[in-house]
Amino acid sequence: MDETLSAADDWDRSLVRRYMDGDRVAAEDLVDRYQRRLFNVALRMLGNLQDAEDVTQTVFGKVFMSLKSYDPKFRFFSWVYRMTVNESLNAIKRRKQMVTLENDSELVASAIAADDALEVEEHVGKALMQLKPDDRAVVVLRHFASFSHEEIAEVLDVSAQTVKSRLFTARERLRTLLIAQGNA
Repeated sequence: MDETLSAADDWDRSLVRRYMDGDRVAAEDLVDRYQRRLFNVALRMLGNLQDAEDVTQTVFGKVFMSLKSYDPKFRFFSWVYRMTVNESLNAIKRRKQMVTLENDSELVASAIAADDALEVEEHVGKALMQLKPDDRAVVVLRHFASFSHEEIAEVLDVSAQTVKSRLFTARERLRTLLIAQGNA
C-alpha cells in the first residue's frame, strides 16, 4: 500500500475516532470527504438524481448509526462504498417492486442533462443502465470511481479474480449493448 492510501486510511480512522469521542465536526469532515464520491457511485448505479441523493443520505445515516461496529483494521472507504453499493442495489429492488418503469431512457436523460454530459456519455449511460445491477456495480467502481480490482473485491466482498471475471463479462455486455445501439 502506498503512503497516500495509508495516510488517507489514517485520516479516516482519526475522523471516526474523533466522532466516537463526541466531536461532531468530525462527522461533517467525513461527509465532506465522501459525499460527492458516494453520490457519484449511487448515480451511476441508479441513473436518477433523486434516488442517488436519497441513497447517499441513507448511507450516511447508516454510517453514523453503525460506526460502533466499524472495525478500524479495515479501510473505512471500503466500508462506506460497500454500504453505498448495497443500498443502491436495495433501491433498485424497491423500485422494481413499486413500479414498472416504462422508459429507462428518461431516467438516464435526467441524470445526463444535470451533468451536461457529452453525447457519448449519454449512450454509455443508457447502456450502463441496461446492465444487471451486479455488472453495473463493477463497471461503476472500476471506471467511474477508479477503484483497483483489489479495492472492488474489498467493497463487494468477493475475490479479485471474481472481480476480473465479472468486469470482463460486464464490459462485453456493455459493448454488445453499445453495438446494438449503433454506438460502438
